[in-house]
Amino acid sequence: MAHLKGHEGLMDRLEKICAEKGLRMTEQRRTIARVLSLAKDHPDAEELHRRANELDKTISLATVYRTVKLFEEAGIIESHDFGDGRARYEEVPDEHHDHLIDVKSGRVIEFQNEEIERLQEQIANELGYKLVDHRLELYAVPISKDD
Repeated sequence: MAHLKGHEGLMDRLEKICAEKGLRMTEQRRTIARVLSLAKDHPDAEELHRRANELDKTISLATVYRTVKLFEEAGIIESHDFGDGRARYEEVPDEHHDHLIDVKSGRVIEFQNEEIERLQEQIANELGYKLVDHRLELYAVPISKDD
């Protein structure tokens, strides 16, 4: 695991969260947690398996599926379906963010916008509700020079 050097803080953080939630951390779960911590994208189970398998050949796809289900039920990771029929995963973020999905490439861009957040609160209020949670996903295509 030499290429994970320098990321000890990420590993410790996710493992600490797992311990706080009372999850028993096997080496395979620890490896999957590390792969999730290091992911800059939103990998699906197959991609998590490929990355984890580079570190530990004994990790099966079934183990990845069981582990992400366990982590999701414990509130450690979130699952997203960005319209491609695959569940994609990310650590539960420290700060709220929304997603813009490039429907041509599948690239997922995280963003924050205070005006959108304010408008969502306002809409809920106008309809007689207090907003307690939300997800915003924008599906878009790149603007071409001809547009």
